[in-house]
Amino acid sequence: MLASSLLANYCTELHDGQANKVDKYLHQLQLSDQTLMDLSIRFRREMDKGLCRDTNPTAAIKMLPTFVRSTPDGTEQGEFLSLDLGGSNFRVLLVRVMADGEQKVEMESQIYAIPEHLMRGSGSELFDHIADCLSNFLEKMGIKDKKLPLGFTFSFPCQQTKLDESVLVSWTKGFKASGVEGQDVVSLLRKSIKKRG
Repeated sequence: MLASSLLANYCTELHDGQANKVDKYLHQLQLSDQTLMDLSIRFRREMDKGLCRDTNPTAAIKMLPTFVRSTPDGTEQGEFLSLDLGGSNFRVLLVRVMADGEQKVEMESQIYAIPEHLMRGSGSELFDHIADCLSNFLEKMGIKDKKLPLGFTFSFPCQQTKLDESVLVSWTKGFKASGVEGQDVVSLLRKSIKKRG
């Protein structure tokens, strides 16, 4: 009994009737080894299509290149701002990296809601909200007058053309803000920040 062994870790007393119901439900979700292999092969084929310049536009899995120039080597230090938009919440972070003999990282963050009317409204309203949240965070942290490097995690399919230029291919995760698909999201963010002051 698959369910019995899984649930036994969580329940001290497990009734046979409950375990049988769970087993019956989970049985429908089990895949054979052959089915898993077929899925793996199809997944790999689509990734390969996504990596090829000629087949990328029609691939089910978009494999889009990024411009990561290097990985951390331990000498990094300073204060950095980070923005993370990936769903109905938006996070602003202040990251402090100290390299005083031993590497140490401190982070302070604030989560802001992205109301549904902004997810489906105009892109300029969405990016204006992001700029407002950033301003609120800077004020709260007492660093409004500091000039800090900013990283922007934009967790949607984008065609990155430069380190600081990324064009939204299509919205996902319930977002449908108009005027953003096909546009450089970094320049939209910069425009809203500049407008906000």
